[in-house]
Amino acid sequence: MFYFKDLGLINYSEGLKQQEYYKKLVNDGIYKGAFLCLEHTPVYTIGKKNKKNEQHYDYLKKIAEVYFVDRGGDITFHGQGQLVIYPILNLSYWNKDLNLYLRALEEVVIIMLKKYNILAGRKAKYTGVWVGNEKICSIGIACRDWITWHGLALNVDVNLDYFDYIVPCGIKEFGVTSLKKLGLDNSIDDYKIYLKNILAEVFSKDAVYS
Repeated sequence: MFYFKDLGLINYSEGLKQQEYYKKLVNDGIYKGAFLCLEHTPVYTIGKKNKKNEQHYDYLKKIAEVYFVDRGGDITFHGQGQLVIYPILNLSYWNKDLNLYLRALEEVVIIMLKKYNILAGRKAKYTGVWVGNEKICSIGIACRDWITWHGLALNVDVNLDYFDYIVPCGIKEFGVTSLKKLGLDNSIDDYKIYLKNILAEVFSKDAVYS
């Protein structure tokens, strides 16, 4: 059984606590996996690929919270108006292939955006979902003993100005976008419901919603 939990708007520290809680439930076999849906208060998260620049981090701390995290990837921003999904999955029940797992997460978002007549896709060498040369969804995961955490962040109507202070995901040559910037004004709850349905189709037929 896969479990869906809507956590609403929470800070990043609480998000980490929730991931640890559901990782234990998945590890203990209570669930095959859990999908945590949420928004974060403003925070910059810095993955394993980032090259340290302490002076820049001190500057960012004046703008938002800053966390060094144990996912792959570089630096990105999370904030209100961005739909975050943390899949806490035991890949033993699905497929022990992290590349396939990343592609599946991308496919979930690509399918959802197609419903709204947005042609999105992948970009060679870069993980995530793109509309033209602008990233609309960042993906960064961690995995231990085939249990995953961290996940994807879809820009709905997040304030994109926060991205101006960083090189998002370490990619200098391309930009970022959002559904609002592309002309869509649906509420984040509308996207959340549809995205949940696609996740259930891709990863499981026996999902429970909460």
